[in-house]
Amino acid sequence: MASNLMRFDPFSEAARLDPFRNFEDIFRDFSMMPTLRGVESPPRIRIDVSETDNDYLVKADIPGVKKEDIKVSIDGNQVSVSAEVKEEKEAGGAGMLRSERYYGQEFRAFTLPQEVDDKKAVAKYENGVLHLTLPKKHGTGGKQLSIQ
Repeated sequence: MASNLMRFDPFSEAARLDPFRNFEDIFRDFSMMPTLRGVESPPRIRIDVSETDNDYLVKADIPGVKKEDIKVSIDGNQVSVSAEVKEEKEAGGAGMLRSERYYGQEFRAFTLPQEVDDKKAVAKYENGVLHLTLPKKHGTGGKQLSIQ
């Protein structure tokens, strides 16, 4: 008599990684982790950082935020961006089937290879994207030590 039992392999889905699927989504779908189901991770500030000879250029997606609610701080080569996402008062209630909009504090910090001249830094916010132009501070690059 043949058995219809199959061995459960929780990593079988991880072996078939879809390059466009978020790694967190894979683990959220595991039936072994029922406590994580339905828990949405808060939106994150997504950034692109590019470099020219003189500047670092940062684009940060922060949709649905007023520019007054965005704060950027620079400390040497450390850059942090925070944004207050405010709740919109809307008539919800009985007709609301699902609400995924988030309100609260978002924060993102990153380190650049070279210090930033914070006196010349420029920030612009338009269409939900924060544009930072962060000039490099000349003469503060890493020092190569000679071995004796």
